[in-house]
Amino acid sequence: MSPRREGRILLIACGALAREILDLRAINGWTHLDLTCLPAKLHLYPERITGAVREAVARHRDAYAAIFVVYADCGTGGDLAKACDKMGVEMIAGPHCYSFFEGNAAFAARGDTDMTAFYLTDFLVRQFDAFVIRPMGLDRHPELRDMYFGNYTKLVYQAQTDDPALTEKARACADRLGLAFERRFTGYGDLAPALARL
Repeated sequence: MSPRREGRILLIACGALAREILDLRAINGWTHLDLTCLPAKLHLYPERITGAVREAVARHRDAYAAIFVVYADCGTGGDLAKACDKMGVEMIAGPHCYSFFEGNAAFAARGDTDMTAFYLTDFLVRQFDAFVIRPMGLDRHPELRDMYFGNYTKLVYQAQTDDPALTEKARACADRLGLAFERRFTGYGDLAPALARL
C-alpha cells in the first residue's frame, strides 16, 4: 500500500476522456490532480462499468485524499451513481459524456430535437473504426448500416478542439453512415467546471 498523497485527488476516468482531462490539467495548472483511466471499450459493455470503477476505487482509495469519478451514468441505469454514493466518492453529473460536453442544461434543453442524432466527440472521430465500425461488424457486413442507423437522421460532431482535419474526418464519418452532418463546438462543456472545483 502506498502512503496517502495528502491534498492529491485521483480522477478515475473513461479512457475516451484522457486527452481532454490531461489538456485541462495542463492549461489550468491543476497539478494536484492525478489521472487513471479505465478502458474506453467498457462503453461497449456498460454493465461492466460500475464493477470496474468499484475495483479502481478500492485499489487507489488509501493513496489519495479524494477520488473523483469522471464517468457520467453511461448506460449503467443509475448503478454507477449508487455505487459512488455507497463508496463516498463524487462523480461528474449527466447521463453521458455527450451531455456534459454539450453542457447538461443545454443538452436537456434540446430534448426531442436531437432524439435522432448520433454523436461523436474528438476521441470517437479519431477512433471511429475501432469504436463504431468494427464493434458493430460494419467492416465485414456493411449491409447492417441501415439496421443500426436507419432511425438516425444526423451525426452531431461535438468538437472539443478547433481542428479542421478532425472536422473533415467527422464529416466523412457522417457520409459513411449516410447521415446529415452537424458540427457543434462544445469545448470541454461541464467537464472543465467539474474539475475546477476539485
